[in-house]
Amino acid sequence: MKFSSILVVSLVGLSAVGFADEDSKVKDPWLVRVRALNLVPANQSGAFTAAGTNFPTNAISLNTKAFPEFDVSYSFNKNIATELVLTYPQQQDVYLAGVGKIGTVTHLPPSLLLQYHYPITKCPATPYAGFGFNYTRVTNVNLNAAGTPLDVTRDSFGIAYGGGFDYKLNERWVLNFDFKHVTINTNVKVKGTSTVLTDVGINPNLYSFGIGYRF
Repeated sequence: MKFSSILVVSLVGLSAVGFADEDSKVKDPWLVRVRALNLVPANQSGAFTAAGTNFPTNAISLNTKAFPEFDVSYSFNKNIATELVLTYPQQQDVYLAGVGKIGTVTHLPPSLLLQYHYPITKCPATPYAGFGFNYTRVTNVNLNAAGTPLDVTRDSFGIAYGGGFDYKLNERWVLNFDFKHVTINTNVKVKGTSTVLTDVGINPNLYSFGIGYRF
């Protein structure tokens, strides 16, 4: 069984236990965080041929990028919470091996996760693990390789999972450390046609650190 499947089954079981425990309600269930996020793409793509040139596997890549991120979390009780991860549209450079930069794409990648938190007695840090879904919308594409304009699939649906911990500073404020892996996939095609050149798995790891306020 894949890790993601195990995580889904585990969270469903844990949530059933958590929701049933009325004594574990949280006084201030809302938590908003502002974090600095570093996106590191996996840059996986299939081999393809274009303009008489054979390009190898993983020839297409996007740059690593740091940017601010905002998220909202609601705790149903001390164990179960949901997290909505938001940001503003991100522009990233696209490169082709042996050619160099071929343009940019702009995307908006919100994610929604269900989390299980593990409160530790007399410890200010509360670790958590989560699983959910990502929707990525590509809003702007400016790609051109050897004089050929390119386009990509504009919508991507995938999974998101990861974990982290909140470090309690006082009754309201927390420091947060978080890691997520998100599956984002698209196809690269010749603009104005249905000719697909290759599939691209951006599939980034997201590393973030920030501060949160509970109310």
